[in-house]
Amino acid sequence: MNSKKYNRKGTKTSSFGSSGRINHDSSSFYSSKIFENVMNDKIQYVENKIDPKFLNNIFCNSSVKMNELPDNSVHLMVTSPPYNVQKEYESDLSLEEYFHLVKSVMTEVYRVLVPGGRACINIANVGRKPYIPLHSYLIKDMIEIGYLMRGEIIWDKGASGGVSTAWGSWLSASNPVLRDKHEYILIFSKDTFSLKSNKKKSTIDKKSFLENTLSIWTFPTVSAKKVGHPAPFPIELPKRLIQLFTFQEDIVLDPFCGSGTTCISALKENRNFIGYDIKQEYVDLSLKNIKNIFENKNQENLVFK
Repeated sequence: MNSKKYNRKGTKTSSFGSSGRINHDSSSFYSSKIFENVMNDKIQYVENKIDPKFLNNIFCNSSVKMNELPDNSVHLMVTSPPYNVQKEYESDLSLEEYFHLVKSVMTEVYRVLVPGGRACINIANVGRKPYIPLHSYLIKDMIEIGYLMRGEIIWDKGASGGVSTAWGSWLSASNPVLRDKHEYILIFSKDTFSLKSNKKKSTIDKKSFLENTLSIWTFPTVSAKKVGHPAPFPIELPKRLIQLFTFQEDIVLDPFCGSGTTCISALKENRNFIGYDIKQEYVDLSLKNIKNIFENKNQENLVFK
């Protein structure tokens, strides 16, 4: 029986697009005018070391100024900023004031990210009359800061999204109201799309890589009462982002730390973490949650402030 070695033929972007993605040549597409002045591949990689005493710590400070962190020192940021919808821990800010705060924090995050470092933001839109698309305002601000957008993930919360009865006009075209069952995870990079490994290892497996590079993720929410924080996200969210976007021993930042979910996930995935929150009770809650999980594990670098 004759055996032949078959090579899959590469695909090339055409005016009708292409469904193939193996050996895909998209150079003609990215040389089009729509991408002019967007890409800059001549970025010098700089990575500064964080003082070890600041690693694996949560600070009760505003993340508008993260003085513990030098420029170009963090590999990934994962966070969910407060949505300004009158939860007990939020201030009543105007939309302009709210985005001034978030943009100020994300500008500081940009400073501390290494070239190629990623910023991942979980956010939901709010309101019905009118509907306020927070994610679209945030994308605009992030691009103005200088971030490169990588894409957006739709987090399908499914049946765990809670009971929603915002029907508006029941069985009538007068005023039917849409009910959100999803949130967004917005993905950005600093300066360039690639992150240098510096000989560190990736830890994601093939199955997870294939699943988590799709733009729709489905997993349940987590109970605020169970966690002890009014707006927690499930550990599955930072876990996927950390596995996908960092190498072992990289540094993960959460500037709105809340109950510490990002920090817990970072340690579980053999990464370092740094968190910030302005309320001492949530800093204490985060440290308690971390200690409860890792009290029987040997974490040599784990130092609690």
